[in-house]
Amino acid sequence: MVERKVAGKRRGALLLLLGLILLLGGCASGGGASISNGGGWVTVQRGDTLGKIADQAGIPLLRLQRFNPGVDSRRLAIGQRLMLPSRQERAPGGGPYRYQVRRGDSLYSIARYFGADPQRVQAANTGIDPSRLAVGQLIQVPIGGGSSSGGSRAASAPAASRSLPDPGPLPASARQWQWPLANYAVERRFGRDAHGTLQPMMLSTPSPAVAKATAPGKVRFASGMRQLGQVVILHHADNMQSVYAFCDKLRVSEGDSVSSGAPLCDIGQESGSSRYHLLFDLRHGGKPVDPARVLR
Repeated sequence: MVERKVAGKRRGALLLLLGLILLLGGCASGGGASISNGGGWVTVQRGDTLGKIADQAGIPLLRLQRFNPGVDSRRLAIGQRLMLPSRQERAPGGGPYRYQVRRGDSLYSIARYFGADPQRVQAANTGIDPSRLAVGQLIQVPIGGGSSSGGSRAASAPAASRSLPDPGPLPASARQWQWPLANYAVERRFGRDAHGTLQPMMLSTPSPAVAKATAPGKVRFASGMRQLGQVVILHHADNMQSVYAFCDKLRVSEGDSVSSGAPLCDIGQESGSSRYHLLFDLRHGGKPVDPARVLR
C-alpha cells in the first residue's frame, strides 16, 4: 500500500515536471515592443520604502502593492527587486492580471511570481506559444486555485493521450555526455511503467553525493517543486535540456552558466530509504530522450 502511494505521488510529480519543462521551453527575447512608461524592475536601496518607490516611479501605492503580491512593505531588503507596472498592465482586486512580458520571462516564471497555477496561465492564453514569448506581449494571469484539479485531470487522462512523440535524430552535440553522478546504480531505467506513464531515469547512491552537469549549459530553473524537492533544469546547445530532481540543496542559481561536471545540487535521501536518489531527465525540444543515447 505504501509503495503504491509513493508511486502515485511520483507519477503526479512527473506530470508537474513535464508541465514545467514545456513552459520553460522558451523565454521572452528582444525584438518585440518595449516595456513603456517605466514598466520594468527597480532594486531596493538603503532607506527605501514602498511609498517612496511608488512616489518616485509615479505609481499609486496600491497599484505597486498589487503588482508585488509577495512583498511585505514592512520588511523590504536592500537588493530586493520590485516590479514596476506599465500603463498597459492591469491588476484588478480579484484578478486576472493583465501582464506585459519582460525580457527573460517564461510562462512559468510569470505564474510563480504572481502565485498562480502555471497550467491555468497557459490555458488562459491559448493563442500564445509559450516557447515564443515576445517582450511587450500582453498575457492574462488568472489567480487563485486550480493547481490540484489540473493535476487530477492530467493524472486521470488515458495513457494514450499522455504518450510523448519520438524525439527523432539527436544533434551531433548530444554525444558522450558524462553521467550526473560519479558512483551510482541505475535504480530505474528510462521507459514506461505499468500504468503507461513514461518515467525518467532514476539513479541512486548509498551515501550523500553531488549531482553534476552532464554538459555545458545555462541554468533555466533552480528552485523547489512540490513532490520533487529542489530541481535544476539546464538548457544546452541545440535545444537540449537536462533535469535533476529530488535534490536537497542547490549549488547554482537561475541564469548561471555552467561547464560540464560543474556541481548543481546535493541529492536527497528518500524518507524510509537508506539510499540517496536523483531523478534524471533528458529532453530535445521538450521531447523526452533516453539518456542511454547521450551519456557515455
